Amino acid sequence: MFSRAFRVRSNTAIKGSDRRKLRADVAAAFPNLSAEQLTEFIPNKEELNVIKIYSHKGEAVTVYTTSKNPILFEVERVLYPTVYTLWVYPDLLPAFSTWPPVLQKLAGGADLMLPGVVVPSSGFPQVEQGTLCAVTLLGNRAPVAVGVATMSTAEMLAAGMKGKGFAVLHTYLDHLWEYGDKSSPPTLAPLVTDSAEEESTGGEREPEEQEPGSSTTDPLQQVDIGDLSLKETLVGKEELSEDRAAETAQDASTEVQQEAEDSRTPQEQMDALLSQCFFHALKCKVRKSELPLLTSTFLRSHMFSCCPAGQQLDIKKSSYKKLSKFLQCMQQQKVLQVKELSKGVESIVEVDWKHPEVRAFAVPEGFASASAAQESRSEGREQAYHAPEIIPLYGVSTKMVPLFQESGHKKGSILSSSEVRTIIINYVKANELVDETNKNFVKVNAILCDCLLDKAEQDEVSSLKWDELLSRCLERLQPLHQVTFHGQEPLVRKGNIEPIDISIAQRSANKKVTIIKNLELYGLDPQAVANLLQQKVQASATIAPVPGAKDRLQVQIQGNQIHHLAKMLLEEYQLPRKYIQGLEKAPKLGRKK
Repeated sequence: MFSRAFRVRSNTAIKGSDRRKLRADVAAAFPNLSAEQLTEFIPNKEELNVIKIYSHKGEAVTVYTTSKNPILFEVERVLYPTVYTLWVYPDLLPAFSTWPPVLQKLAGGADLMLPGVVVPSSGFPQVEQGTLCAVTLLGNRAPVAVGVATMSTAEMLAAGMKGKGFAVLHTYLDHLWEYGDKSSPPTLAPLVTDSAEEESTGGEREPEEQEPGSSTTDPLQQVDIGDLSLKETLVGKEELSEDRAAETAQDASTEVQQEAEDSRTPQEQMDALLSQCFFHALKCKVRKSELPLLTSTFLRSHMFSCCPAGQQLDIKKSSYKKLSKFLQCMQQQKVLQVKELSKGVESIVEVDWKHPEVRAFAVPEGFASASAAQESRSEGREQAYHAPEIIPLYGVSTKMVPLFQESGHKKGSILSSSEVRTIIINYVKANELVDETNKNFVKVNAILCDCLLDKAEQDEVSSLKWDELLSRCLERLQPLHQVTFHGQEPLVRKGNIEPIDISIAQRSANKKVTIIKNLELYGLDPQAVANLLQQKVQASATIAPVPGAKDRLQVQIQGNQIHHLAKMLLEEYQLPRKYIQGLEKAPKLGRKK
């Protein structure tokens, strides 16, 4: 559920009455929590926030956080604990163990299959289909995943430990875990002796030959991925089929081979690649004349082109997670300086090319010379550009709160147009406001009257058409928009997005110039656009601050160049026409004789 990034809709502090209700819901959902543990879990005075989010599949999820860590999430009125909670209360849910290499697959969104479940000598916990369960790694009782059993314990054994055993909802290392302090699982000793589990996975003696409580020197007592061998995984208890053992051995041997090739973790490898591409781009790609340079352009047009063949630069897999955090680190080392020239858009404004790390960087073999890379820079930039995804959103205003509070939304809640439509339709149906004589009309009650009608209309209008009802509602909500640039996290801004503005101005001697504004809002570098346009039309182009607008740049080029601009923005940059204003000012072409 949280294997991909989610969108936060609202984040508010919980009220006292809601806190008491939550504590009662937790007590009902997890009856094995004592009164003292319950008070510790849902504290009376510590800050407790409720966050409304949408998963990448569009599922509405409520998350409860304390001390900045998510402790619970709720889906369709069912409460689930997070791994942060289970590390404090490891016995809150019945637990099933799996092999360490399986964790990476679970964090990637996979469910837990029964061949990957370790069968202990003491037997499985007795659960029914639909029971909420925890998943642990062999040798550590600290849970790393939360899932729902897809069959009962008896059905698992009857199926020969084949098929899907648990539908996984949340794991250590997923995006919900990243929303907290990103701490690692504690090391908790299993309740049963290690020797009992070793017998179920790799011991050569039968369980009845081992006395309870006796010690063992089995190598699996200290569990390590690197210690899993083909011999240890093929010898198992009778309940484990040969297919399951062979599958586990193959996963383990693959993991060992990968570790032998590079002792560094994948995150450390990605950090090294990120640093290499960064210094390569600064040394060979960026020129002083290009500054200020949008950070998105720097990543897209310069850093990506410095990535060695056969490798892929993915900042999300690095320890920084975002380009902005990496650049902040480089700024602290005084390699460069980054400023927010326009709201929400950062640019590199200064680079220290004499910095020891820049001067010491050696360009890897196999790359073309710096001069050749500079010559192909403009062409590569245009091919790499991706138009941003722009989604209109709406914020609940003070006047509209009475209409939306029944659906659990408060002032400032952010909604899409489809969500607004669904909420309004549900409200009308719940309050039986559909006109019985004509279902195309909706009767206006007191709340609709206060929220949607002007004072002059309140005594005259008693019903509205469906489309008028929805359009009035959208007009009275606060306009917002979400912009998602390629390879970056979504950015929510207030108001409607300003279109790229193209205008024609008159200069001395009856000369005309074309002026382009708001390029930065669409991830376009004004300097890069000016350079490309100058090459296309062979006319002088300059960059200047926008009059009356702080930290905004405009491109000015001689002549009426709207035809060339339209072709570049619509065809090469693939920007929708609705986001470009002024194309109608293009000069009319004369008739051919």
